[in-house]
Amino acid sequence: MGSSEPHYKSKITPYVFACWILAAFGGLMFGYDIGISGGVTAMDDFLMKFFPHVHERKLHAQEDNYCKYDDELLQLFTSSLYLAALIASFFASRACTKLGRKPTITMASSFFVTGALLCGAAEKKWMIIVGRILFGIGVGFGNEAVPLFLTEIAPQQHRGAINILFQLFVTIGIFIANLINYATAIIHPSGWRVSLGLAAVPGLVLFVGSLIIMETPPSLVERGKKEEGKEALRIIRGVDDVEAEFNQILAASEQAKQVKHRFRRLFKQSSFPPLFVGTIIQVFQQFTGINAIMFYAPVLFQTMGFRSDASLLSSVITGLVNVGATFVSIYAVDKVGRRKLLLQASCQMFVSQMAIGVILSTHLQATGTLSRGLAVVVVILVCTFVMSFAWSWGPMGWLIPSEIFPMETRAVGFAFAVSTNMIFTFVIAQAFLSMLCHMRAHIFYFFSAWILAMGVFVLFLLPETKGVPIDQVEERLWKRHPVWSKFYKEEGSEYGMA
Repeated sequence: MGSSEPHYKSKITPYVFACWILAAFGGLMFGYDIGISGGVTAMDDFLMKFFPHVHERKLHAQEDNYCKYDDELLQLFTSSLYLAALIASFFASRACTKLGRKPTITMASSFFVTGALLCGAAEKKWMIIVGRILFGIGVGFGNEAVPLFLTEIAPQQHRGAINILFQLFVTIGIFIANLINYATAIIHPSGWRVSLGLAAVPGLVLFVGSLIIMETPPSLVERGKKEEGKEALRIIRGVDDVEAEFNQILAASEQAKQVKHRFRRLFKQSSFPPLFVGTIIQVFQQFTGINAIMFYAPVLFQTMGFRSDASLLSSVITGLVNVGATFVSIYAVDKVGRRKLLLQASCQMFVSQMAIGVILSTHLQATGTLSRGLAVVVVILVCTFVMSFAWSWGPMGWLIPSEIFPMETRAVGFAFAVSTNMIFTFVIAQAFLSMLCHMRAHIFYFFSAWILAMGVFVLFLLPETKGVPIDQVEERLWKRHPVWSKFYKEEGSEYGMA
């Protein structure tokens, strides 16, 4: 679609660069929480205070490698956040539409900081759970507003790379959390308090950042503030000549106004392609098995026979790989496109998960440990898996849903994508330790089968969004796709302008 696409004028100014970085701290906030919970749930001091029966089971001499952490309340500590985020994402969608992206980000950081302080000061189990729920509300609001903000503020030729800043900061957050867990594991009896309480730091940075960044031009225009929208566009593009791009935003806004009931509009036949693709990508992202590894990396490595400190160090290594590989995505996404990265990674992830499954099913029994050599091989395989996820399904899971909806259903459609992500993150977080206990090493075959399905989906059903202006996705993507164009035939006359 290269030469026929319009290229709007823009240059990168220090202010707009600062806006990208400050907003991306919403990703760091999310990533820190993903990384911190697994390390905390492996700390003896934390288990003794809140989950003493799990600690007792862990101490048994002849314990089952696959089942020593299988506890529903312990899993609820991790997963309650995602249940809260699921519900919050719909309120966040309303806030994004009615108030704008900027105040929604402010609200996200406020909830997150409150949750961090409550968790860090917790004395009772209910305080931990309520703190996690507040974390979850912050994540729900942040994960809705930040990717939309980054997509709408980015020049089209750099949109993929800028949106991936969110995922880059997620990986940095996970890595920092792993480092902090490694350091606080030797602080007795309150190392876990430091780990959980420090979540307030990225939350505070995002809060300050939300006061500095400006609202996105599409959001301002959508809410009737046309002059402010045009001025905002001039500032974020760093040039005075923004007429062409502003007219495109105005046209998309006028089309959006024809739709009175956006939620209802989302369930019309012609809205099915972006809704299906946006939500199924979230399902696939979770069923790669990535969060099973990221949440429970220390627990997983202990299951494989690593000592507690060695397992935390192994998760630090995987965290570093995660950050490094995300830079590959930032470099490649607007050059090679979304589809090629996803297809390549599906192959690499499939091989890694299958190999881990084979090694564990043949060499790790209910008791005993892996040999040192095989344990190192498993860590390497986990790293190759994390690496390929980090340049593909990780960032694309947020990028693609943020750029495939037309303006009139963008906020509510993306809310569906975010909530789907949270539903399945909750399912994995709540079920993984039980699945590990009952399925044992076969759980890796389970994830491998999903990865195979993901590759087939990308091959036949995912359109390439590289270089397509965000307000022209319907005309240039969906109506030209060999499969999805069929959904626009019958409703064309009634909804053609949407």
